[in-house]
Amino acid sequence: MTDSGPAPLPASDRPDIAARLRDALLAASFTADGLLDLLGAPAYAALARSETVPALRATRGDTPLETLVRLFLLQQPVPHARVAAVLPVEEALEAGWLRRVGGDEVAATVDVRPYGGPGGEDWFIVSDLGCAVGGAGGIGQRDEGVVLGVGGASTTLAGITVRTPVAAALDLGTGSGIQALHAAQHATRVTATDLNPRALHITALTLALSGAPAADLREGSLFEPVRDDETFDLIVSNPPFVISPRARLTYRDGGMGGDDLCRSLVQEAGERLNEGGFAQFLANWQHVAGEDWQDRLRSWVPRGCDAWIVQREVQDVTQYAELWLRDAGDHRGDPAEYQARYDAWLDEFEARKVRAVGFGWITLRRTGSAEPVVTVEEWPHPVEQPLGETIRAHFERLDYLRQHDDAALLDSRFKLVPEVVQEQVGLPGAEDPEHVVLRQHRGMRRATKVDTVGAGFAGVCDGTLSAGRILDAIAQLVGEDPVVLRDRTPAQIRLLVEQGFLEPAD
Repeated sequence: MTDSGPAPLPASDRPDIAARLRDALLAASFTADGLLDLLGAPAYAALARSETVPALRATRGDTPLETLVRLFLLQQPVPHARVAAVLPVEEALEAGWLRRVGGDEVAATVDVRPYGGPGGEDWFIVSDLGCAVGGAGGIGQRDEGVVLGVGGASTTLAGITVRTPVAAALDLGTGSGIQALHAAQHATRVTATDLNPRALHITALTLALSGAPAADLREGSLFEPVRDDETFDLIVSNPPFVISPRARLTYRDGGMGGDDLCRSLVQEAGERLNEGGFAQFLANWQHVAGEDWQDRLRSWVPRGCDAWIVQREVQDVTQYAELWLRDAGDHRGDPAEYQARYDAWLDEFEARKVRAVGFGWITLRRTGSAEPVVTVEEWPHPVEQPLGETIRAHFERLDYLRQHDDAALLDSRFKLVPEVVQEQVGLPGAEDPEHVVLRQHRGMRRATKVDTVGAGFAGVCDGTLSAGRILDAIAQLVGEDPVVLRDRTPAQIRLLVEQGFLEPAD
């Protein structure tokens, strides 16, 4: 990588060579499991932090796997003869996957990183050299058009995406093609867009080297390359959501003021979804003085869509500016220039009255209901990935609750979801607990406080008795009027169903 621009890429129109390379990589166990076995957990984890020294120490031998790790992951020149024993080296040179260096050595032109699919698939993510794991390490000091590989944001989005079979999926801002690769496993047709033509080229390489079907690749920003009459069953995007003073780095800065890019993306997605289709995004949003951040996000949701928006993290403006200045490597440069850029970020936030920036997930589902449900919540606690099935079930429960008024709810039967436990909190020796908590150990890992009636109700729910009959029995036990109990309890039942503690048994 030089100041003249990113290095030339391998040919994307040679699927035959990509297939031969894939076979060779798999034959040498150049897979996620193979790397873990070779490097050991500490060195393997260090690679995810862009630290290569432990892996260099672990690959001082001359086995085929060590050769490939040095070549594609560590970007070390390797003697031609060693590579020829593992790969079809002349074809790889011809197609541009390798280049000659020095007297008799070859080097990789791209980073190729093994990536395990959700079903145990052996995939490979292609990215620019030195850009395999996100922007950490001063990516901004290189060329602005480089394409990053796998990072925490991309794996988070892949984990929360609903994975039901669909006819058409759209990956907006595809980057190195990670979301398109996942979508290709359950979508008949995948369309991927990106403003950076280099990203589309690399996406084609990622798909080919992973043995996945080719995608329909289109150049342009977000929905611009999509025809007006095109709709999809799934839309995913890890967009350039960083709120910055100017569009300096293509891979992260959206080029619109404030959080307008994320707002536009969400608002435009509704009309692009088929009935029942999902749109799922990662996003940043501003916390503006005098404004409720939840109301801000509710205003983004397009008409005709249910929405579930989860804020996972909040940073004050100084933390946020420092994070992305470090991401670009600015802290390693001239102190005066760093200070000027820091000032520019704070000036921008001050002008917009922004006090903090939130980060999280946005899921939309196109619904035919006249009364869409919009849930905006803060949940910074640990969750269990993948969450795609949890998110799909959340929207199914919304449908169920919409279709059942309180009378129908009391006539229904419910089951306590497996792996929900009850915790009683109170002073030692007290006759009754101060409060009772139901806690999930799967999915969102929620905890919710319930009263004694709610706890007793949930504990009895095994799918055999209707909710109304259970409440009548509880009323008799506690000496309460059953009519009053039936009247005040449905709201609590609805909450337990919505949050996934109870599921309909019908």
